[in-house]
Amino acid sequence: MRPGALERALSVLLLVACALPGRAALAFAGDKPVPDAAGAQPQHHQKHPSPTIRSQASYPIPDLLMIRDDGRPVSLRQELDDGDPVVLDFIYTTCTTVCSVSSQTFAQLQQLLGARRRSVHLASISIDPEQDTPEHLADYAKKFGAGPNWRHYTGSPQASLQAQQAFGVYRGDKMSHNPVTLVRAGPGRDWIRFDGFATAAQLLQELRSKGAGR
Repeated sequence: MRPGALERALSVLLLVACALPGRAALAFAGDKPVPDAAGAQPQHHQKHPSPTIRSQASYPIPDLLMIRDDGRPVSLRQELDDGDPVVLDFIYTTCTTVCSVSSQTFAQLQQLLGARRRSVHLASISIDPEQDTPEHLADYAKKFGAGPNWRHYTGSPQASLQAQQAFGVYRGDKMSHNPVTLVRAGPGRDWIRFDGFATAAQLLQELRSKGAGR
């Protein structure tokens, strides 16, 4: 190739890339993943999650029959209204992104609570009950070092759906769910909702500000 021909060829390719429509130009560049049709990556696969948003809401707990990770049938309302502060999230055991981060946060919160963990109820509800048997949940709980006050729940698909809808976390399917953590100081109190990846330190501070976890 003649001197300067390579440089001219690269310049032409660069001009063509810049002239392509947004999605094509992004794919041609090759330095970023192509976004979805809405122009953004799904939250479940975002590499850099959005900032955590804190809000307050009242969520009446539905009286649903759930199956705990020890195989025991329980009432969700009775489990969450056991008198202790509650920290709640929604997971599924084959998830390797959002759920792993959320469960690791719960594991860190256990450590930060120390002996006080006995007076705080951590609860994780499966959004994939057809796959998440009590046995799978027990293995998952063991993987993250869940103590006796961190329980995992499954149930019928209808029960899981109603639980998700009751707490405003249902997004149509398990791959579209967003990270949400809910904190309540005690029965009858409002829930504090964190949309996004709340840290263990944030959750501990929330518990302490409500007089729990001290």
